[in-house]
This record gives sequence, structure tokens and C-alpha cells, in this order.
Amino acid sequence: MVGPLRPQFVLFGSSIVQLSFSNEGWGATLTDIYPRKADIIMRGYYGWNSRRALQVLDQVFPKDAAIQPALVIVYFGGNDSIGPHPSGLGPHVPLAEYVENMRKIAIHLKSLSDSTRLIFLSCPPVNEAVLQATYNPMLSEIVRTNELCQMYSEALIELCKEMGIKVIDLFNAIQKRDDWLTACFTDGVHFSAEGSNIVVEEILKVLREADWVPSLHWKSMPTEFSEDSPYDLVAADGKSTINASEWNHWEGQWE
Repeated sequence: MVGPLRPQFVLFGSSIVQLSFSNEGWGATLTDIYPRKADIIMRGYYGWNSRRALQVLDQVFPKDAAIQPALVIVYFGGNDSIGPHPSGLGPHVPLAEYVENMRKIAIHLKSLSDSTRLIFLSCPPVNEAVLQATYNPMLSEIVRTNELCQMYSEALIELCKEMGIKVIDLFNAIQKRDDWLTACFTDGVHFSAEGSNIVVEEILKVLREADWVPSLHWKSMPTEFSEDSPYDLVAADGKSTINASEWNHWEGQWE
């Protein structure tokens, strides 16, 4: 552990999280937006479903940890919603069980501390044509459809409303772009930079509008070591210095 201690934002989920630092991903962008304000911690697991998440929940988020996260952003659903395989193997989780698994995850995370905040991300759409044209000789047939994605997305949103948890409807947010099918994915499933920008925009909207105390929106959070110093950059007058601690190249883009 290095100091000083900053609020921790933990990204917890499947490959949408594990790859969130690739291809100008949403995790990398959040890290760039929150310098000197929060530590963005990635706990992403390629191919996982909500069952696997439950198996390790106590290890990833131990209740007796000395420091608990200020924010956990959770995404599971894309693999759960894959059509069942005839063998009974694979990531498919029936819809009712998926909802109960996500409920258990939410209950555990809410119990970590009174100040731990949650945002759940619902299942985004996919480019079915790209997936149908993609062949991986290592894998058996994978059934991913937008009909299934929508079912799991709507079920999670309903659960979050019931539990009073902030939720982002990625299924519809991604489709607000007319060219979402071609612009928002790298492979028909995982996000391109354009797709990730939508995720960031939706997350920041929640953080800006939430009535959480303290606020977790980047403009409202304190900046580490922000005091004036004679070692700062020298101003044009040659007699004073300019404090650059609040300079951020995202200013004006992310609000």
C-alpha cells in the first residue's frame, strides 16, 4: 500500500471490466479523469458469470478489510445471458438465478461499509452479424442475441430499482448512437473507444446527480497535495507561481 490514502473505486466484473483499460477503455479514461482524487482498481475476469463472482466475493471484497471501497461499479450479465449449451457446461445462468446472484452480490457490497456506494451496469447489446461471422476453432458454438441481452438487462434494472441501487441501462445507452453496430465494438461484444466513452458519460452522469455525501464526482472531490508551493511553475510576471494541481486536459469534455 502506498500513501496518501485516496478513495478507492473498484471495477468488478467480467471481460467488459478486464478489457476496460484496453482500446482507450472506460476504466483507463476514469483513471485519467480522477488523477490525485481516487484510485481506480480493476478486478475484471474474462469469461466469468455471476456464479463465479459469488464464489470469490469474500476474497475480492473481504468484510474485515481495513479499507473499504468508496465506490464499486459492477458488471455481470453478458456471459450469463449466453444461450445454454446442451452439455450443461458453460457460462449460461438462467434468468431467475442471475437476478438472485446479483442480489447477493449487491447485499454483500452494501454491507462493506455505510459509505460504500454502488453502480451496476446492465447487459449491453451486441453486433449479432459480427458474432455469427466469427469462428473460433477453440470454442463450441456460442449463442449471443440481443433478445437475450435485453432480457437480462431489464431484469437487472428492475432488481436495482427494487433495492435502491444506481444502475446504468447500457442496453439502451449504447443504441442511442445511430452507428452503434459498427462504432461501439471491437469484436461485436467488447467496447471500442467510442463505446467506452458512452460508458464513461453514463457513469459520470450518475456520479454528478447522486445525492451522496461526500460526492464522488471528480469536480467535487479534493485534490491531493493541492496547496500552493514556491516550486510550482513560474507565472508570466516572473514574481509568483501558478498552482497546476487542478489542471486537467479533460476539462470541458467530461462534466
